[in-house]
Amino acid sequence: MSINNLEEVIQGCVKGKRKSQEMLFNIFSKKMFAVCLYYSKNKDEAEDILHNGFLKIFENIKQYKGRGSFEGWVRKIFVNTALEKFRSQTFLTAVNDQIEYDYMTEDADIISKLSSEELIKMIQELSPAYRMVFNLYAVEGYSHEEISKKLEIAEGTSKSNLARARKILQKKVRNRFTLSEKKMR
Repeated sequence: MSINNLEEVIQGCVKGKRKSQEMLFNIFSKKMFAVCLYYSKNKDEAEDILHNGFLKIFENIKQYKGRGSFEGWVRKIFVNTALEKFRSQTFLTAVNDQIEYDYMTEDADIISKLSSEELIKMIQELSPAYRMVFNLYAVEGYSHEEISKKLEIAEGTSKSNLARARKILQKKVRNRFTLSEKKMR
């Protein structure tokens, strides 16, 4: 879709035109569903976040001023919608102890052997607190200071949750490939 067509769709949404809203949904729903999957524990929860995110977009599209990428603006709404959902469920708990980072060094390209579906499933299996911090840091690129403000937790808690999430994911990846190797023998 060209930039002019996207601008027409956006303007149609500003005017509340259902056809434009449907077009915007069709343009962004697949990408944003992938974002929602990262922040949810399963497909149903991701669909709820997707639905709520689009409602927010349609309610607030007049606030988009054309500065920066529209897709970036949309993505930010979906990430914030997911964060609101999890804050409201009070799954985030403060953990102030520090954990040493234990990086996987055995096989640098082991992650490349995973399908995106396998990786998403592993991330979804993390506790909500670990999943939130991991995604904000590793996927969205936020600093621990920014994460601590977004989630209303201590910066040390953010670092600790990231370290624990990484450790859990590393173990899951190792187990996945250990099982695969045993089956091949």
